[in-house]
Amino acid sequence: MTSPDTSNSPLAVHWAGELLHLLPERALWWPGRRVLFVADLHLGKAATYRALGQPVPGGTTQQNLARLDVLIQKHEPQRIVFLGDFLHAAQARTVLAAVEAWRSLHAAIAMTLVRGNHDSRAGDPPPELGIEVVDEPFLLGPFACCHHPQVHATHFVLAGHLHPVCRLQGRGRDSVRLPCFASDGQQAVLPAFGEFTGGWLMESAPGRRFHAVGGDAVWAVPPRDGC
Repeated sequence: MTSPDTSNSPLAVHWAGELLHLLPERALWWPGRRVLFVADLHLGKAATYRALGQPVPGGTTQQNLARLDVLIQKHEPQRIVFLGDFLHAAQARTVLAAVEAWRSLHAAIAMTLVRGNHDSRAGDPPPELGIEVVDEPFLLGPFACCHHPQVHATHFVLAGHLHPVCRLQGRGRDSVRLPCFASDGQQAVLPAFGEFTGGWLMESAPGRRFHAVGGDAVWAVPPRDGC
């Protein structure tokens, strides 16, 4: 297994002719336009499971919002684009009071939600939150902001939905699964930002690149490590 170089935190890439930073917090930063991209927040997922009688721990919504606070303080974005699945389900709307309190602290930041499949079931955030809600694709500069990975005729696609993870192989049968950014052709898939979201193992494919996230680092995974 190749050891990451922690100096790569965050890791710079060039997509669609633009400099972007892959952040170890599992988000994407576009410094040229001061835009932060976040995929698959799934606020209220734990609350949804508890409403269905599953004894899962609480506090994940506050953890997710606190992690966003750290990114906002660090990068001072002018806009945050949520690439779908902002709320997990209709039962998750019980967390909206906490979200409203969080939003009031960042009223100067423009926020856009690109509807995902969970948003269709959970419903749009209430207008009082001041979050613009749009369908995919939402075009921003050279990027098509989507929830579902897809091909766009003219723009580079930034998407979520898959919660991608990769598997790094060590000696013998030793292996570890890590969240990752996955890119190929004219699209890239971001790892899920939210806690308690799980992940889907993406297989290698011709031209596909993986950037693994572990600890406080992001690094390019050599093809021989396997994903």
